[in-house]
Amino acid sequence: MKKRYLSILLLSALFSCNNDEPNPIPVTNVNFSQIASIQIGGEAAAEISAFDPETNQLFVVNNSGDSKVDIVDFSDPSNPSKTGFIDVTQFGGGVNSVAVKNGMLAMAVEANTKTDNGVIVVYNTDQLTTPLAQIGVGALPDMVAFSPNGRYIVSANEGEPNDEYTIDPVGTISVIDVNSSFSVATLGFEGFESQKTALMEKGFRVFGPGASLAQDVEPEYVTIDENSEFAWVTLQENNGMAKVNLSTKTITDVFPFGLKDNSLAGNEFDASDRDDEVTLKSWPILSYFLPDALVSYSVNGANYIITANEGDTRDYAGYGEESRVKDLELDPVAFPNAEDLQKDENLGRYTVTTSAGDADGDGKFEKLYGIGARSFTVWDGANGALVMDYNSLEKDFIAAASNLYDDGRSDNKGVEAEGVTMGTINEKTIVFVGMERVDAVMVYELTGTSSFNFVQVLETGDAPEGVLFISADESPNGKPLLIVSSEDDGFLKIYQND
Repeated sequence: MKKRYLSILLLSALFSCNNDEPNPIPVTNVNFSQIASIQIGGEAAAEISAFDPETNQLFVVNNSGDSKVDIVDFSDPSNPSKTGFIDVTQFGGGVNSVAVKNGMLAMAVEANTKTDNGVIVVYNTDQLTTPLAQIGVGALPDMVAFSPNGRYIVSANEGEPNDEYTIDPVGTISVIDVNSSFSVATLGFEGFESQKTALMEKGFRVFGPGASLAQDVEPEYVTIDENSEFAWVTLQENNGMAKVNLSTKTITDVFPFGLKDNSLAGNEFDASDRDDEVTLKSWPILSYFLPDALVSYSVNGANYIITANEGDTRDYAGYGEESRVKDLELDPVAFPNAEDLQKDENLGRYTVTTSAGDADGDGKFEKLYGIGARSFTVWDGANGALVMDYNSLEKDFIAAASNLYDDGRSDNKGVEAEGVTMGTINEKTIVFVGMERVDAVMVYELTGTSSFNFVQVLETGDAPEGVLFISADESPNGKPLLIVSSEDDGFLKIYQND
């Protein structure tokens, strides 16, 4: 069961201002260093964080025991302290995401039975005893976000199946209008069933046992443009993205992400954990992007999307899609060198999906499809076209922090880019990419539409999930801050730009 994914959407922090806070301190350089950390629990304790500049509080998802949202006094970022919590068990089975805007806290809460419909619970941040609203949404609300203008709350309702894969609810996206007494429109994908074949031909995946497109789609993560007009939602397991018109409350498009050809120069990666070295090579692999988090930005009035291409698969008692290459029978015509490829030091231990690759159904795979692109990618927000794939993410990390690279994950998603957010520092646009399997955040400067300059690596807690930027305008101490929440050790780590 996934309980994940936020931070990013608190880009809302970039679009509001609190006049009670100190004036931001001018900075000329981008150089983050850790100034504090706080452990709020054990595994699954610190997945997602949201900051409220009106009360200087952090709200942190904590599912290490009974589900709750921890409240942290953040008035002094160098000395954060827990002050209380909100018990989530009164609303359902667990909280997956939190977001803050204009003095309101929104929590995404799944039902006690995850295939049932969940709720979005809203509080005033200065009065956390009685909810302001409880809004019914689709099954398994996994991520929640406010629009920058505060009018809309958008929920990605993943609609995962049960473990036996006998119940598979539809995936949906809910748009809540704050200005209209929290009225809600929950949008499904039934209208795209006629496009199923065309979408799949372009790399979109619909493959769950007996599932319609509407059932198979699993909305994961939300980003909203600076004008609060459109939302984009990753459909992670499906290798695509949905676009939503917020004013009309309609899903206007489903964009397939296609495939990354790892046999091409520039797309090399480290495929083995048994080769006794870290070597990036070309391989006959077509990789699905399968992104988790995403974030939007605008250049000259055009919207662009950055995705963190984690790679996620379906692994249930009733259906699983993963296999190592050495456990497959490879077609001898397509792979005349199969015996060599299937050695452990080559592709033998590399994890692929069995949902594709055996086109004629004879049990022999003519193609190999990888899981996750080990990169972050820029897409055109208008039409979903690929603008550029930053395929040097793994290379940059190994060059800058080889001591942190976990070669034991080379056969399975590598650095595993999962989170991404953005911020502005002294007119510089900075992108932060959280990497779950190497416990680090990569920092880049974005110039123009899609040019990235590597800045630094930040070592984090174990398995960073949430990557939250706080602008100097909203920061309690007037300096840009980055908060990274890590789910495997329950730590929040706070970094400051000096």
